[in-house]
Amino acid sequence: MRVQFLNSSSLKTRNIIKTTFAELFNEKKQLDKITVTELVKRANLTRSTFYTHYSNIYEVAQDYQLQTIDLLCNNDIKLYSKDDIENYFDTIVQCLKDNEKIYKLLLSSNESLLFLDKLKKIASQKIYDALKYDYDDRYLKLSLSFFMNGIIMEFLKYFRDESSYSLDELLLNIKNWFEKIFN
Repeated sequence: MRVQFLNSSSLKTRNIIKTTFAELFNEKKQLDKITVTELVKRANLTRSTFYTHYSNIYEVAQDYQLQTIDLLCNNDIKLYSKDDIENYFDTIVQCLKDNEKIYKLLLSSNESLLFLDKLKKIASQKIYDALKYDYDDRYLKLSLSFFMNGIIMEFLKYFRDESSYSLDELLLNIKNWFEKIFN
């Protein structure tokens, strides 16, 4: 039976599992090549400890995705204006900074592209909903598509160590691009 209410010990164990998973994922580059046996051995945990927290390896990967998607979909973050959207960018980049090591590991493989596509769709919809009354719908969707595709590609390059920019520099440029495109 999996843990339903997470205390500090459970959170620590889940973080150990997730970090070890990310290391293995970075080495193997494919989710289906990672086994529970290998993960628990490297993490110095028992199989029963793993199964107390997760049903399988795929659930660990999904936990990472849901953590980020929860941030993007957070209903406490309301976007009514351009200032709200800029603050939303701050929140996203801070989340990426807080989990930078993990994202570098997870985004090193091409399997991460589906995850990035989900993130792009969620963020695009939130921004679209905030701007849809101020712009011609047809051009807003096109501009937003170019803007979000550019952001996603720059983040991917950053986390694959192919960018010469820091996350703070990317955030500053994202805000500048946003202002130029949607002003």
